Order: sequence, then C-alpha cells, then structure tokens
Amino acid sequence: MINISPTIQTHSPSWADPIEMLYACHGRVKNFCRQLRILPDYLEKNGVNQAVKNDVQQILNYFNIAAPLHHDDEEKDFFPALINVAPQAQVNVDELERQHIKLHENWTALSAQLTALIQETSVTVDSHLIAQFIAGYDVHIALEEPLFEMGKQLIPAEQLEAMGKIMAARRKIN
Repeated sequence: MINISPTIQTHSPSWADPIEMLYACHGRVKNFCRQLRILPDYLEKNGVNQAVKNDVQQILNYFNIAAPLHHDDEEKDFFPALINVAPQAQVNVDELERQHIKLHENWTALSAQLTALIQETSVTVDSHLIAQFIAGYDVHIALEEPLFEMGKQLIPAEQLEAMGKIMAARRKIN
C-alpha cells in the first residue's frame, strides 16, 4: 500500500554503538513520515483496505512504543553524556527537549485519527495534521543529528558502550 522502498542498510547497527542506533531510529521516523505524507492521497483513491490498516498499525506501534523510548534514550542517557563533554550543547538540548513535548502532542492528535482508520470509524486523515507532524520531526532531526556527530567525537567509547547497554535494557534486550 503506502510502503515505499525501505532504506537498504549494508549493516545493522547494534546497541554496542548507541549513536548509530539513534540514527537508525531517525531513519525509521523518516520512512514512516514518507508513508504518512502519501496516506491522504492513497485513501482518497483507494479507501481503507487491509494494506492501509497494516501499514498504519506499524506506524502506530512505532510512534506509541519505539519513539518514546528513543526520546528517553536521548533525554536520560545521550544528552547528559553530551553536555558533560560539550556544555555548549545545552541550548540545543533544551530546545530538543521542548520539541519532544510538542512532538508527543502532535502524535497524540494524529494517532487518534490513525486509530480511527484501523477501526474503520473514519476513512480520512487530516493532511494538515500529518504535515505538522512531519514538519516537527524534520526540524527536530536537523537540530539533533549534528549533536549525534558531536557525541561520536567527544563521548568516550567506554561511556558509549555503557550507554548502549542501558538503552538495550530499557527495551529488555540482552
């Protein structure tokens, strides 16, 4: 249905490299945002079908479960470690944390409409709401990824390894 070619990776990141896992999460966010962008037109032409329900359920699962965990990884682990070695990042971190709140608010509104699609109590989704949600992530990722690069350069390898273990434990992954 709305699943356009997924990004093909030549390697899979692991929790041994938590910054690469943060990047991988952003890759999934971008893929799901591409799907959301084309959803209103698809629905107009094809209506709600099983393919739509399947794709929308994956999007709901990601942003209800994985995205909040990703934000926890950043706020509880990555940002504090980065600020410890690069205090100049504090202004951007403060802004990113404010954005996390807005991203969650946008998601709450959008997820209600997506849930209604799956439950077949609605056959449309507000394209302006989708655009607002995507724009929020576009701005967020553009501000955040340079901090990932800074973290790669400045956070000691042992600390990154410990951070990866904490992030995996948050998901109960060994």
